[in-house]
Amino acid sequence: MIKVVIDSGSDIVFEEAENLGVTLLPIEVRFGEEEFLDGVNLSHKEFFEKLIESDELPKTSQINVFRFEECFEKLTKNGYEVICITLSSKLSGTFDNAKEAAKKFGEKVFVVDSINATIGERILCELALRLVKEGKLSAKEIAQKLDERKRGIKLMAVLDTLKYLKKGGRISSVVAFTGELLSIKPVVAVEKGEVKLIGKAIGSKKGNNLLMQLVEKCGGIDFDMPHALAYSGLSDEYLKKYLQDSEKLWKGHVKSATEIPSYMIGSSIGTHVGPGAIAVAFFAKANA
Repeated sequence: MIKVVIDSGSDIVFEEAENLGVTLLPIEVRFGEEEFLDGVNLSHKEFFEKLIESDELPKTSQINVFRFEECFEKLTKNGYEVICITLSSKLSGTFDNAKEAAKKFGEKVFVVDSINATIGERILCELALRLVKEGKLSAKEIAQKLDERKRGIKLMAVLDTLKYLKKGGRISSVVAFTGELLSIKPVVAVEKGEVKLIGKAIGSKKGNNLLMQLVEKCGGIDFDMPHALAYSGLSDEYLKKYLQDSEKLWKGHVKSATEIPSYMIGSSIGTHVGPGAIAVAFFAKANA
């Protein structure tokens, strides 16, 4: 028997994890003196409500070695081999902690650095579940397959505001002010495990068009593999607009845009991008 373990940096929430049959380890989120478990006692909607009201950015804590050991101990005692998928090691110490914890369990626990986050991490988890269900590979072989295929995952997003990147100290106040004044929509991507600014556009429509061009530049979406869209904030209005603007990407592959899996971004990435972001994650055809 094989069990997949995932952290909440994937934006999979507790109830969904139960339905998928995966074990979810939540990241801790702190707003001032208040502490929450991401996706467990703090929904993504509640997170954005608090983020919008708060003057300071919340703090997130990596999952420590003890929590991983406790999880691996329980699962292996119940007869499972474990595949643990984590948030990018370039974005969090969670992967290193999982690797440290796994040392006690030898060939029973395999840890995979997703080199990704949010829906990029999610679709790697979905591939893992698909391979487990097929029942053709051992846990070790599945972990090796995930390590091979993860480099084909593309995660890109167009942001509505530079405010939260400024709050987090990732851009200067001058750049943020100029960007807001000109209605600049930055386009970011996860590349080699890190978040990079890959383009800028004036206005949301041009931002969506730039995102579509960048998807095409990657070789397009492999619709036979897991893929997903995500949005941040309290409304999916921008997501609906993006689906209209990028219709040619989906047409002919799905009956309607409503068939494309879409999710709400949570605290790990939402802290930095703020509300109004639209993300797309997929396995690129060129890497299939």
